[in-house]
Amino acid sequence: MPIPVAGPATHLLEWLAISLTQGLGPTKTRKLVEHFGSAEAVFQASLTELEGPGIQAVSAQSIATGKSAELAREEIARAASEGVTVLSSEDLCYPPRLKEIYDPPLVLYVRGNPELLMKPGIAMVGTRHPTPYGSGMAERLACDLAAQGLVIISGMARGVDTASHRGAITAKGKTIAVFGTGVDVIYPKENSRLSEQILALGGALISEFAMGTFAAPQNFPHPQPNLERHVSGSPGRGSRRIFRNPHHSALEQNRDVFAVPGNATNKNFWGPNTLIKHDAKLVATWEDVWEDLPPEVKLALTPPPSPESGGASSASLFPDEGLPPQEKRILSLLKADEATHIDELVEKLENEMSASEIFVALFELELTGKVKQMPGKNFVKSF
Repeated sequence: MPIPVAGPATHLLEWLAISLTQGLGPTKTRKLVEHFGSAEAVFQASLTELEGPGIQAVSAQSIATGKSAELAREEIARAASEGVTVLSSEDLCYPPRLKEIYDPPLVLYVRGNPELLMKPGIAMVGTRHPTPYGSGMAERLACDLAAQGLVIISGMARGVDTASHRGAITAKGKTIAVFGTGVDVIYPKENSRLSEQILALGGALISEFAMGTFAAPQNFPHPQPNLERHVSGSPGRGSRRIFRNPHHSALEQNRDVFAVPGNATNKNFWGPNTLIKHDAKLVATWEDVWEDLPPEVKLALTPPPSPESGGASSASLFPDEGLPPQEKRILSLLKADEATHIDELVEKLENEMSASEIFVALFELELTGKVKQMPGKNFVKSF
């Protein structure tokens, strides 16, 4: 049954109708479109012709009777009422590199600025349960890279994802959150405020799932599934990825992979450390990413005006130079991924400085953000 076309260049209504058809996924849909020559031709075919390519009867009937088209019209209306843009794979704002992956989404739902999907970006992924070191490095790196004009792409999950988005927001930069739900369903709920901040700064929330889709196990088959698919084809020439997660496909898709190293004796850091052993580039500061970007990408980037991070020091794996000897000595005893109690510091330093000197030095380090006090008079090194 022929249906009105939303736009001759994108055939959004047809692609969306097929994507909402029961029994069809991206792979079967593409075979169906290839068989008939175009998405538009699929809806001009008879029921008998639709059953020819071997799709399920329920799928053929949904298309032939107009049910799929009606679902698409309702979906477009619902998206419009929520301020959501729907893109087909033929749309100019659909990321070109996303089309290169094995099973690219047929449509994308975008809350915010769709043109942001075409900008140079870097994807940051990692564990939902990072150490203070991990979350601190993610936030600092995201802040510094966003301050240079790169779009920060992550998955809105707890942990490293959330820290990455927050870093971009601190720099007043742009960030894209890839959802495993509909773009109108914030998950986890505690990131509702974060979503508002992303949009307020000109960022975007994107998903391949229909409006109203709630978090479900099948949408999260392994860590960062949808982010993996979207950002391995992340928008913009010269896009890069930072990984702190061993489950990845970027290397297989000829994408550059960066990894933040961790304690070699801690099994929680085996993932990023293993990636570094297998040709991922070690990242200590944002400059490690920047130096690998193509010259034309660097020239195209425009840093946000007056980022809050401008006067802050960059993330680094190395001790801060220029500190007073006592503060530097205390920093040498603290770890980023393990808390140290004040009594342990006093005991280790009893022959070098008094307890009051230790307290003063710790206070100064806290004021400059180099040390963070945890509950129970425990201290960790921050970045």
